Amino acid sequence: MDFNTIMYGISVWALPVLLAITLHEAGHAWAADKLGDPTAKSLGRVSFNPIAHVDPMGTIAFPAILILIGSPFLFGWAKPVPVNYRNLRQLPHDIGKVAAAGPLANVLLIIVSVIAFKLSVFFSPVVANWMQINAVNSIMINTILAAFNMIPLPPLDGSKVLQAYGPYGAQRWVAHMEQFGMMPIIILIFGSSLLASLTDVNPLMIVLGSALEFVFWIVEPILWPVLEPSL
Repeated sequence: MDFNTIMYGISVWALPVLLAITLHEAGHAWAADKLGDPTAKSLGRVSFNPIAHVDPMGTIAFPAILILIGSPFLFGWAKPVPVNYRNLRQLPHDIGKVAAAGPLANVLLIIVSVIAFKLSVFFSPVVANWMQINAVNSIMINTILAAFNMIPLPPLDGSKVLQAYGPYGAQRWVAHMEQFGMMPIIILIFGSSLLASLTDVNPLMIVLGSALEFVFWIVEPILWPVLEPSL
């Protein structure tokens, strides 16, 4: 793999990964501030500047390694947004709103990516191609990030939404699972991979793949008028 190929791969993968992860965290910070907790805002986290959210390992190094080894999937993380839940005005519902704001930021980026794809026709073929690849990658990355984070397992956002709006039994279950930290997610990821190696069924990939199919079922008719003349 030559240098130009590596740099092109970084430009069409690292950029959408960086934006998806950092704007996800900015969404949490913005929602927390609007709902009464200024903690994240005081630390400069209500910002679209990626530097405010970058975790050197999770946002840059880890995704770059996955790109270099040719991984079919990218994964990464940013610095967690600190939220003092005691400052929120309406508990527990505001906790759910702050949690949902991250995935909603990814949904917004999907919409922006579709618009960028459509606008690519106004640029030169080389730039248009680069924009279209970035846009499609961004749609995939933001879909996966939003869907993964809405899985109702601590410490993912979906668990906080479930805890805020779910029935009492679900709230107690989430509270119990929180004591295990990242262990439920590690078990989900590696357990799904182990099951796939034994049965060719990967529950996590089924969930994320279904989310991708649903999003592209919606956006593909919108993208098609742009793609059609080049076919």
